[in-house]
Amino acid sequence: MSETVPAPRAQLVRALTLRDLVLFNLVAVLGLRWLATSAKTGPSALVLWLLAAVFFFVPQGMAVIRLSSRFPDSGGVYQWTKQTFGEGHGFFCGWCYWVCNVMYYPNLLISTAAIATFVVGKGESGLADDWRYVLLATLVCLWGAVALNIVGVGTGKWLQNIGGIGSYIPGVILVALGVHALFTRPSANTFSMGGMIPSFRDFGTLNLWSSIAFAYAGLELSSTMGDEVKDASRTLPRSVLISAPLIAAMYMLGTFSLLWIVPVGDLNIVSGFLQGIAMGTRHLGESLWWIAPVSAAAYTVGNIGGVGAWLSGPARVAFVIGLDRYFPPAFGKVHPRWRTPYVAILVQAALASVFLVVSLLGKGTTVEEAYLILLLTQLLVYFIPYLYLFACLIVQARRDPSGTTRGRDIVAGVTGAVMTAFAMILAAVPSGGENAWLFELKVVGGALFFVVIGLGIYWRARRTA
Repeated sequence: MSETVPAPRAQLVRALTLRDLVLFNLVAVLGLRWLATSAKTGPSALVLWLLAAVFFFVPQGMAVIRLSSRFPDSGGVYQWTKQTFGEGHGFFCGWCYWVCNVMYYPNLLISTAAIATFVVGKGESGLADDWRYVLLATLVCLWGAVALNIVGVGTGKWLQNIGGIGSYIPGVILVALGVHALFTRPSANTFSMGGMIPSFRDFGTLNLWSSIAFAYAGLELSSTMGDEVKDASRTLPRSVLISAPLIAAMYMLGTFSLLWIVPVGDLNIVSGFLQGIAMGTRHLGESLWWIAPVSAAAYTVGNIGGVGAWLSGPARVAFVIGLDRYFPPAFGKVHPRWRTPYVAILVQAALASVFLVVSLLGKGTTVEEAYLILLLTQLLVYFIPYLYLFACLIVQARRDPSGTTRGRDIVAGVTGAVMTAFAMILAAVPSGGENAWLFELKVVGGALFFVVIGLGIYWRARRTA
């Protein structure tokens, strides 16, 4: 392809402010479900959260701040990679970022449907295992988010804004209950210096490291909507500086609160944070029973907002790739009335719906096994754009004529890239119970399958240009 068509930024509406982006980052990154996942390993999880924040989350934030201020256009990491390494690398990074997120919605939506049963007092009724309820609830949430995001970014942002607030409120409640418990009763678990030190010889600890890195991912998502942000080169970096500390603090304080209130052996991986809230309020009096279902409702709204965020962001990547003619040109179309990339959003939602149906109706069959393998391969594919993100930071730092932050940026880029590669290696390690070579063939082979598809699309686009 001799020359790409630049994205017509004037087509999109700049409706996103600093407040919108801070809430967008909260709903995109913060997942309270990770509190129980980490707390299940005991107090050493607190040190893992801190280490992951220092060696992965902070470098990620630095990369997004530097690159979004330098390249504030729509497309985010796709544009940064394209500007740094050329169109081929840009497409490959954008393809990996887009295709892996299509698989993300089913997990997020199914988790939302499960937690929503606690809102109406049906959390232990088995309703969350009824595929008819789950399918209906997930499709309604998905296509409701689609409708709001197509009608306009000025409308769709309210779903993400309310979702950001909904994501944070249950965490604040849990932390408040944890602080109260800290001063009023002994811990449900034993805190000791020995227990705080993670054992990196233990596979469970190593696997948790990969999960925590995944929990911290997503700060770059808002930058994919650069052409819809007011004063993007200034607003995008500021939003990261505000939201990142709020996210890291919630993960660490929330995990500590959960460990202080709930015994590790009793923790439920799906609804652990709700357990903490329910047990914490029970000590304050039976009259506060309503706080747990209200928290579940807020969390449900937060997850729906998260669907909206992860629907709208990757759709902008597909939109810009469509403008560059690597995806069919229809992906680059903007709705004549609402000025949104509606084709990219609809295609993404349609694919997500297919995966939802397959994941629910295929339970107990070989389809479910294949789907679970796909999820593991998607984790590998998901981290590829992060390797590009940190590589872009390093290269751009070396190109910076002023050199004022060159050293810090290079250190951050190398650290983030090493941690990302480490997380990818851990994701490819079998947890036991399956033939290791067969596992590697399925997972790594599956990731290569998506890579080959992307390379095929790029090759075809270059030939037909």
